[in-house]
Amino acid sequence: MISHRRGAAAVAGAALLWSAGGLAIKLVPSGPATVVFHRAWIASATLWLLLRPARIRFRWSFAAACAAYAGMIITFVVATKWTTAANAIFLQDSGIVWVLVFSPLIARDPVRRADVAAVGACLAGMTLFFVGRLSVQGRAGNLVALLSGVFYAVTVLLLRRNAGPAAQWTAIAGNALAAILVIPFLSAPFDLPVRAWGVLVFLGVVQIGCAYALFIRGLETIPAAQASIIALLEPILNPVWVYLGVGERPTPLAIAGAAVVVGAIAWRTAVSGRAPTGGIPNPD
Repeated sequence: MISHRRGAAAVAGAALLWSAGGLAIKLVPSGPATVVFHRAWIASATLWLLLRPARIRFRWSFAAACAAYAGMIITFVVATKWTTAANAIFLQDSGIVWVLVFSPLIARDPVRRADVAAVGACLAGMTLFFVGRLSVQGRAGNLVALLSGVFYAVTVLLLRRNAGPAAQWTAIAGNALAAILVIPFLSAPFDLPVRAWGVLVFLGVVQIGCAYALFIRGLETIPAAQASIIALLEPILNPVWVYLGVGERPTPLAIAGAAVVVGAIAWRTAVSGRAPTGGIPNPD
């Protein structure tokens, strides 16, 4: 129980750090490729310094995890630049549905009825939360955000499956791969104002590096579905930074939606230590 609660707390800490991403990315006066490049290589170096993982044998699941991670990093930044931060976060986090569906097959975690109930409540709360904030504009960005949700789901499932040093190397190599993939699209990537460098260092070190170090630790003790549920704190916390940064106040519906999501996460975390009943069996 103690290790489980520590895992849940680690994932919650990761969500807190992730939540600053949308606003911070918007603050960098450069295109998506430049943001991805600097954010990713800084994060890769940070994760290596924090984790110092042991050597591993190459496996195809590791290569797939690195590719999915890189895809997630790239598509989220592109979506945030091409559409609203609210759209990007909401649509990416829709990937929790794929995590729930494929957890037994990929992560080899049984999905409980409590997971299904919590995900349903969270999605309902997020819908209330984002009423009036979602926009049909930036359709290309919305599509990229949906794709980012798929990459997010695959990343979470494979990080859970490849726990330990393999998961740690996935985050390190995945960020490095993302930085390499955007190099052909860079234009004067080092010609940036001092303020932009400060934001990029924050994104790489804190918002990605420290966050994924916590998330990987959390996934060692809690199932992928539950980790994804707790990670839904990210879109709820994001407007807090927007409010503190630009003074945008949340609507009453947003506050109600946030309460539903936080309540569902708290309930799922509280019941996680009880003996499972009526779970959806693992096909393996």
